[in-house]
Amino acid sequence: MNTALQSSFCSQSKNYLFTSESVSEGHPDKMADQISDRILDAFLALDPKARVACETVLADQFVMVAGEFKTANPAVFETIRAHAETIVRQTIRDIGYTSKADGIDPDRCEVRIAFNRQSVHINQGVDQAGGEIGAGDQGLMFGYACDETPEFMPLAISLAHQLVRKQSELRKSRALPWLRPDAKSQVSVRYRDGKPVAVEKIVLSTQHAPMISTEALRATVRQEIVDAVIPAELRSSPFEVLINPTGRFEVGGPNGDTGLTGRKIIVDTYGGSCPHGGGAFSGKDSSKVDRSAAYMARFIAKNIVAAGLATKCLVQLAYAIGVMEPVSVMVDTYGTGKCPDGDLEVLVREYFKLTPQGIIATFNLERPIYAQTSVYGHFGRTDVELPWEKTLPCLVGGIQ
Repeated sequence: MNTALQSSFCSQSKNYLFTSESVSEGHPDKMADQISDRILDAFLALDPKARVACETVLADQFVMVAGEFKTANPAVFETIRAHAETIVRQTIRDIGYTSKADGIDPDRCEVRIAFNRQSVHINQGVDQAGGEIGAGDQGLMFGYACDETPEFMPLAISLAHQLVRKQSELRKSRALPWLRPDAKSQVSVRYRDGKPVAVEKIVLSTQHAPMISTEALRATVRQEIVDAVIPAELRSSPFEVLINPTGRFEVGGPNGDTGLTGRKIIVDTYGGSCPHGGGAFSGKDSSKVDRSAAYMARFIAKNIVAAGLATKCLVQLAYAIGVMEPVSVMVDTYGTGKCPDGDLEVLVREYFKLTPQGIIATFNLERPIYAQTSVYGHFGRTDVELPWEKTLPCLVGGIQ
C-alpha cells in the first residue's frame, strides 16, 4: 500500500460505528457459565489446589454437567459429584426460572452428572517440583484497557452490560413483574477521530410474561431501562431504539435455545474491541492460563492506561503446556504510548509475575471467587471486588 493511500485509510478508519452486545444471567449460555463456575467454586472451597475443567450444556428441560477433575483427597471429588445436582438446581432457581413455562423447571428438569478424573498425562506437566506449576495448556490470551470509561473499558460493552443488569434489577425487585430472565442487549457507538462521541443505536430483547402487550412492553422498557441507562448527552440525533424487534418473546431460557459453557467469550471480555485468543474462562481453575493469564493481561493493560502511560493498550501473553514462563509477551498501545511499546514489553516482564504460579499468587486465585464473574463480564466490574481490576499507584514510577 502506498503512503498516500495508507494515510487516507488510517484517517477514515478513525471514524466508524462500533457495536458490542451483552446477555443476561437467564440467557442459556450464561446459565451454563454460572453452573460451571459454581461447580468450580465448590471444588475450591474444599480443595484450593483442585484442578477443574467443567462444562455444562442445557436444552429444554435437560442439563448435563461434565468435566475432568483432580483433588488431593479423592473424597472431595466424590463429595462434589454427589452434590453437583443440588448446585445445578439451586443455580437455576437463583437465576429466576421457576417452571417449564418460563424456561426450565429447577425441580423437575433432568440433570445428568458426568465427572471424570484428570488425565495423568495432562497433570504431569502442570504440577512440578518445588510447588511451581506449568501452564495447564498452550494458548494465547489478550488483555485490553482504554480511557473511554472510568472502569477503563470500551463504552459499548460497558453500556451493553448496564442494560441487561438493569433488566435483571427490575425483574428481581418485581418493579416490572412481567419480565423474565432471558435477555440480550446491543449498543452501537459512533467514533470520531478514534474517540466515542455518541450512542446511535440500541437493541434490547427481553423475555416476558404473556400478560404484557408488545406496545406496553416497548414503552415501559424504553422508559425504565434504556432511558435510565443511556445518558441523554450521549444519545445521537436521531437515536434509534429497537425493543423486542421481532415482537413476542415469551419462550426463553433453555426452552427456547440451548446453552453451552464458554460460548459468550466476547461478552465476557471487551465486546470485540480487541482480539481474543479463543479460550473460554468459566469452569476452569487458575492453572488454566486461558483464564488466569487473561486476568493478568487485563491487569497489565489497565495499569498501563491508569498510570497515564497510554490511552489504549493491548497485551498478549502466550504459553506452552507444562512451561512456566510465557513464550511471548506483546504490548501494543496503538501509538498512544508515552514510551516505545518495546520498552514496555521489557519492563512488563520485569515488573509483573507472569508464570502461572506468579499469577495465582498475585491475585490469590485458589479460592472460590468465580461464580461472580460468570455473568456481566469478567472485567471493568464495580459491583464486585476482582483482584485483577486493582490499580497500582507505584506503577508510574516503576515504568517511566
